Amino acid sequence: MRNNSEETLQCDAVKNANLPDFSQVEQLHRTTAPSESAYNLIHGHCVVIATISWQIAHHCNMLLESKTKCSSSILERSKLAQSCIKKLIGDNYSDLPPIKGGRAPKQPIDEYAAFIGGMLHDIGTYFVLKKDGSANFDGELSFDGPNYILHGLRGYNYLLKCGFSEEAAQFARNHTGVGLTREQVALQNLPLPVDDYKPQTVEQEIVMVADKYNSKSIPPRFLTVEEYRRKAARFGEENACRWLQLVDQYGEPDIAALADFFNARIFSYFF
Repeated sequence: MRNNSEETLQCDAVKNANLPDFSQVEQLHRTTAPSESAYNLIHGHCVVIATISWQIAHHCNMLLESKTKCSSSILERSKLAQSCIKKLIGDNYSDLPPIKGGRAPKQPIDEYAAFIGGMLHDIGTYFVLKKDGSANFDGELSFDGPNYILHGLRGYNYLLKCGFSEEAAQFARNHTGVGLTREQVALQNLPLPVDDYKPQTVEQEIVMVADKYNSKSIPPRFLTVEEYRRKAARFGEENACRWLQLVDQYGEPDIAALADFFNARIFSYFF
């Protein structure tokens, strides 16, 4: 299922060279989180999305590998991503359920960029908390629903303010829905500057896709392809169709197995 009107995004090696080290991003989460419970929820979600993003990128590269050999630099970026994931979830990351389906990309994908983008994408959600889990709110944690849509832009501006590159900040800005357009912003009267908030690289698009499989509800919840399709359809059938096109492109995770894996390792705090 392919929509020819949708541009096929590519890996941009120059932009990806400006991405931060894993340790910088980990420190950013720690210094930004207003409470331990906020950190556990938002950082935990980012760990899940970063891992799924890496899985998708790696899976697509393996599909491409059958046709053309990946360069040594791409292989090194894959090893770097895997070493970071091991630090987060341990050596048993190899037990992650595989991605099924998908299509080979036109060129190799930077797996580290997809991973670190997943770790960065929701940094702005620390700034849309109604109750931040601190003692001031008796430990209660909740989001400011009407302003939640601002989390991408707030994260983008925050990352730039903290000295991160434009390329890094775009992972926060460009992951909402299945690619938020200026027309949708205007039509839905969203509290955002009227502009496009769509992924600019294939790695940004992968993070956007991965993000749809896990919500920051309390407790966190995993969504199947069909569950998110129904959610996307609330904003128009075009959104639902676009979601299915993205799944066709990048493959489908085993959501039940992922939930078992991560609920035991990352989200046990909430259960």
